[in-house]
Amino acid sequence: MSQIEIVEVGPRDGLQNHAAVLPPEARVELVLRLVGCGARRIEAVSFVNPRRVPQMAGAEEVMTRLRDGADLASQGVRLIGLVLNNRGFERAVASGVDEVNYVLVASQTFSLRNQGVPPDVTLGEIAAAAGPARAAGLTFGVTIAAAFGCPFEGEIAEAAVVDFAAQLAAIGVDEIALADTIGVADPVTVGARLAAVRAVAPGVTLRCHFHNTRNTGLANAYAAWRAGVEVLDASVGGIGGCPFAPAATGNIPTEDTVYMLHRMGVQTGYDLNAVIETAAWVATQLAEPSLPAMLGRAGPFPKLAGL
Repeated sequence: MSQIEIVEVGPRDGLQNHAAVLPPEARVELVLRLVGCGARRIEAVSFVNPRRVPQMAGAEEVMTRLRDGADLASQGVRLIGLVLNNRGFERAVASGVDEVNYVLVASQTFSLRNQGVPPDVTLGEIAAAAGPARAAGLTFGVTIAAAFGCPFEGEIAEAAVVDFAAQLAAIGVDEIALADTIGVADPVTVGARLAAVRAVAPGVTLRCHFHNTRNTGLANAYAAWRAGVEVLDASVGGIGGCPFAPAATGNIPTEDTVYMLHRMGVQTGYDLNAVIETAAWVATQLAEPSLPAMLGRAGPFPKLAGL
């Protein structure tokens, strides 16, 4: 029976675009609830400027509470910190994350909007951080954001994404994620782009991050699985979005993704019913009457099996 790894990004990408700002203790509880659902790689925090993204303030406090309050390592849980620059990288290392995930934006305009510098500057920072990351024993990944389209420049050429991936492979990153940040990708393009990236980064783990802005997220996740991608990102309840990308909505929902994969005979290690229950808890925390995920409304099938 085949399997795929799902990185739960709800505590980071999921929360950053919602009006409600959850305190660190609620974010810690969310992470722990997700561990109870079976999540073993969790994007727990983002080391960004809290004035720009107030939902991510207190990353160090979240990490301290998680490290002091639960023995997550013994459960095989790895906590990921997202960073945009070397200042964020230094904060991530000091906080005790298990993995660092850098963001490299594929377009000039969006890169300037998202992190204040062009992509070539970010590439230089990634190259500079690779050695210290290895020395600290951290898994070092990079997400190529807007890898399928930019809200400001439109289409992103495959050649541009492939060139970035080749440079990242030469730097020696452990994992490359292709992110459909604004939800414009289609299954055919996903398969083709993954094949092209794998050709220039044959020894690097490939990961995909899909948003469901135009209702193609699960179809793209299926295409990525068919293309042999090793890791998929998903967000409990389908919450999320990018505050610097107009009209970008949430990530593919963890529960909907798990349901689809389990029905296909692909194991994820997640307890579907537990994810649905956690999504309901998240909705109360965000004061949302409902979340985008469909499984919270329809439930699993068969009803009692939980898949």
